[in-house]
Amino acid sequence: QVQLVESGGGLVQAGGSLRLSCATSGRIFTSYAMGWFRRAPGKEREFVAAISRGGVSISYADSVKDRFTISRDNAKNTVYLQMNSLKPEDTAVYYCAAHGRLRVGVQPNEYDYWGQGTQVTVSS
Repeated sequence: QVQLVESGGGLVQAGGSLRLSCATSGRIFTSYAMGWFRRAPGKEREFVAAISRGGVSISYADSVKDRFTISRDNAKNTVYLQMNSLKPEDTAVYYCAAHGRLRVGVQPNEYDYWGQGTQVTVSS
C-alpha cells in the first residue's frame, strides 16, 4: 500500500502559476510510476502528466504540454506538478496517482493508488 497526499492547490488568476505536490508514504517510492490527473466539473477524469519510476520517461497531455512540468524527488518521496500560464480551462480537482509497473501510464485504470485531490481554480 502507498498513501498519497496532494497539496498546493488554490485560486490563481489566468496567466499565473501554481506548484502541486504529492507526498507519498508506505512502500518504496521508487517502486512506483506517478501520474497527475484532473477532473473538471461535469467532465470525466483526464490524464495530465506522468513520470516513470526513475524519472527518465515523461508524458504530457497535449493540452498542458509546454505549460506544465512533472518532476519527482525520490529522496523526499514526492512528485510535483509545476503549472505555468494557467488558463480558466485548467480549473479542476487535481489528483495524484501511482502504479507499480514499468511503463508510464496515461489511463486512470492503469493506476492502483489515488490521493484525495486538490482544487485548482483559475479565474479569468
